[in-house]
Amino acid sequence: MPESLTPEPGSTGDRLLTPAEVAEMLQLSVDEVVALVLDARLRGMKVGSPGRWRIESASVEGYLDDQAEEARRMALWRESNAASFPELWGRGAGGGRPGP
Repeated sequence: MPESLTPEPGSTGDRLLTPAEVAEMLQLSVDEVVALVLDARLRGMKVGSPGRWRIESASVEGYLDDQAEEARRMALWRESNAASFPELWGRGAGGGRPGP
């Protein structure tokens, strides 16, 4: 029986992108994309001789998901900081205002 053409377990079978392609997608500079790879926020590797950076497309998707989640959490944090205690706990029996 012929072997399957699917990638072996452990291999990504993922498309590799150039830093310029990723930079265009993320609206960043190429240097910023390489910095994201060096900071391990994107998965990439140098291939060829001389080595040229290539970035896994799935890691770009993961990075975008992480950025969206971080933005969501920051919005919730700002919302919770903007809420006043009377809004959260009610105004109590006196209505929360000092008398005349």
